[in-house]
Formats: sequence, structure tokens, C-alpha cells
Amino acid sequence: MSVIPAENQTADIEEFLEREAAATTYEEKIALGRDVLAWARERFGDQLTIASSMGDEILLHLAGTTAPGFDVFFLDTGYHFPETIGTRDAYAVMLPLSIRTVYPRESVESQDVRFGPRLHDRNPDLCCRMRKVAPLNAALEGYAAWVTGVRRADAATRADAQLIEWDAKRSMLKINPIVGWSHDEADRYAAENGVFLNPLRQLGFASIGCAPCTRAVGEGEDPRAGRWAGQDKVECGLHI
Repeated sequence: MSVIPAENQTADIEEFLEREAAATTYEEKIALGRDVLAWARERFGDQLTIASSMGDEILLHLAGTTAPGFDVFFLDTGYHFPETIGTRDAYAVMLPLSIRTVYPRESVESQDVRFGPRLHDRNPDLCCRMRKVAPLNAALEGYAAWVTGVRRADAATRADAQLIEWDAKRSMLKINPIVGWSHDEADRYAAENGVFLNPLRQLGFASIGCAPCTRAVGEGEDPRAGRWAGQDKVECGLHI
């Protein structure tokens, strides 16, 4: 987490951070998430975008039922499960969201020619940089703030994430409306609001990424255990 520069700090941001620190109930967290989304939309307008992997369905539902017309981009790495692509298509028609698809600079086939097949097995960090980090950075150019579905409960590497923080790598505000939601609270919101979930969740996928690097998790396993299983890697690089 980076400290928000003085020129970007406002009384609204301070109030939201204080509310987040004091929010203990499920109802308070939902209200806060909606309020910060509505505030961000009003303050930044066309300079605000939401990044979605289609594994953060509750964020899409929260945004789409808070205010119409949020700009959302989905990063298609070329390795996604068909169910994930289907989830993107479903949200494009179910909620008033403006969903666009962003692609890496080169295709999987071109990457295979340059680096050999299955780079994700041999050098997953390089694969993530080319197929996720670089295109995301390009997609964020021209925006003043971006919204993510990051939650502290996702992984130890996200324990310091804040509701509103400064993305020093990209010199912009990063807004995480559901950052303080627990797994149980996320599940409760999905159940109570009839949130359409990526069908992979019914097959035991707790955290959904690229198909070659994601597996279902067993009972009692950490939700992120299915990402890059067997490798010393827990993040793709988008949020650290």
C-alpha cells in the first residue's frame, strides 16, 4: 500500500477510510461499498474504470446495481476457461455495465514461437508480465482511478490493502470497495442477491485465473491454493 499524495487527499477519502476502519457488520460493509462506488463514479466520471477477471462477480453486481454505465474491462489473456468467457458475456447483458475486452499485444501462438510452448509452466512470472501486467497497464492509461475486487481475505499478500489507496506504479487512485469483506460475507451477498457466479465455482474453483495455472481446491484448502499449484508463486503481479 502507498500513501495517497497530499494533492489527491480529500475530506471524502478520509471519511471513507474512517468508515472502513469502523465497519464491523455485514450491512455496514455493503453500504460502504455502494457509497464509495457512487462517489468514485461521480468524482471521476469517464476517468474511472473497473478491472474484472470475471472471478470477482460480487464486485460487478455491486457496481451494476449501484449506478448504471460503469466502464469495465476484462483482460483476455488467451488462456481463460470457457466458463470465464461465458461469465463475461452474461454480465454484459444482465447488468447496465459497459464491458470491453482487452488483449495482450501478441497472441498465445506468437508467444509460443518466441519463447516456446507452455511458458506459463517454465517461467510463469514472465508469462504473467506479458499477458496480464503489460496489457493492464496499457488499459489503464488515461484514467485517474481504477476499481478492483481485491479483498484482504484473498491472500496474505493483500493483508495491507485499503479501501482507497495510491497505486504508485501507475500514479493513480486504486479503489477496492469490498476489501474488508470476509469469504462468508462475500458468499452471503452472492446468495442473498442472486449473484450470477462463474460456473467454475460449482466445481470447486475458489480463485479463478488462467486455465493452465488454476485448479479446484479441496475442502479446507486455502482459496488461493489452486493458483500456480506446486510453484513458488501466489500473485500475478497486478496488485503487488
